[in-house]
Amino acid sequence: MPVITLTTEWKPDDIYNGIIKGKLSSLSPGTIIVDNAGNIPVFNIAQAAFIIRNTFGNYPEGTVHLICVHSEALKNQDYLVVRAKNHFFIGTDNGIFNLILNSEPDEAVKIEKSDLQNELEVFARTASKLIAGARLSELGKPVSAISERLPLRATIDKDVIIGSIIFIDSYGNAISNITREVFARVFENRKYRILIQSNKNYTDKISERYSDVPVGEMLAKFNQLDLLEIAINGADVSELLSIETGSVVRIDTSGKAASPNKLF
Repeated sequence: MPVITLTTEWKPDDIYNGIIKGKLSSLSPGTIIVDNAGNIPVFNIAQAAFIIRNTFGNYPEGTVHLICVHSEALKNQDYLVVRAKNHFFIGTDNGIFNLILNSEPDEAVKIEKSDLQNELEVFARTASKLIAGARLSELGKPVSAISERLPLRATIDKDVIIGSIIFIDSYGNAISNITREVFARVFENRKYRILIQSNKNYTDKISERYSDVPVGEMLAKFNQLDLLEIAINGADVSELLSIETGSVVRIDTSGKAASPNKLF
């Protein structure tokens, strides 16, 4: 059975949810419509791309992914259908496709539309045509390249990794852009400290589970995405340490401070 996913910046009770789902249900009866993610911070293309990049591969091949984040096209932007890795992505050419795929797509076309159609109408009708078996060449004109937006990557200096928090999950755990591979490249078989917000907030080990440390103590672990995550056993680290997306995570080999204290 065909699947269409929605990734949006809308609140659960926003009228746009009903509009797009109603259009999709009318145009493609029987299609499974999945809320992949909603309530993404408005216009936050980077966060939307992070979520889609790490979720779309769990859906069946041939799934159509609608991206309604900062989706109203500017004068120099087009609506695109992108085919990559046996999935289809529909959205605005604002750099998000590049962030999702981190590579050139297999195929991309500019969606043909009338001036009277808004993006929800365009996206719904395009998705229904894909579900019905239309080829991309039937939906618009090919584009030679998609817009690029550079991802925020951790930086490496001598004996130091500087990363950033890129996502806060539902439990308040702070996910960084420091990968397991980058960490191992610099600190494998070496002593280190992982610090966030200040020199007082640190750990000098990688945990496997949240319960590896006492309740109330900060920890660092690599999650299922192989990204370094900062957490507190039994608490919301983002709230207690005022962490938000963009907060800096530093890993270094400098001398040890006093032993970290429990945070509550």
